[in-house]
Amino acid sequence: MQLNHYNTNFNKRTFPITIICENVTNAPNIGSLFRTADAFGIEKIVFCGEQIPLGRKMTKTSRATEKVVPFEVKENASETVSQYKEAGYHLVALEITSESTSIHTSNFPKEKPIAIVIGDENFGVSQDILKQCDAVLHIDMFGQNSSMNVVQAATIALYEITKQISCEGRSF
Repeated sequence: MQLNHYNTNFNKRTFPITIICENVTNAPNIGSLFRTADAFGIEKIVFCGEQIPLGRKMTKTSRATEKVVPFEVKENASETVSQYKEAGYHLVALEITSESTSIHTSNFPKEKPIAIVIGDENFGVSQDILKQCDAVLHIDMFGQNSSMNVVQAATIALYEITKQISCEGRSF
């Protein structure tokens, strides 16, 4: 029998993970991020930028998850990342660079909350923010394309991180 929203028995859990979005401004992507954050039990989403579309186009994709996932909107992404660094978060940028490492070979710290920084749909994570992060990670890709949709990448990263955290028996 196929399960639905009413008869699944997944254990609800919140992980000490925050997603920081640097100029992610596509309404369907924002809606999808809410769904992904809800699915993986993420603590919070922080949208950084001047024009974050949180209206009808976003809610069409989010399927009401914006009502259950805590979020805030900040203007300056660099200042936001600095605040999370000062608060003791392990900062991870999701970006392909000449010095990035594969997310699949990364071990996430057991003793710190984690903030994942994702970037602008066209330009990625800025150099200023990359310099502030503890790690710059990429997802190994095997086709011709050198990038993927920001929400797809975030979903893969959250799967890997929550898998590691769950297996380590962290009790947040």
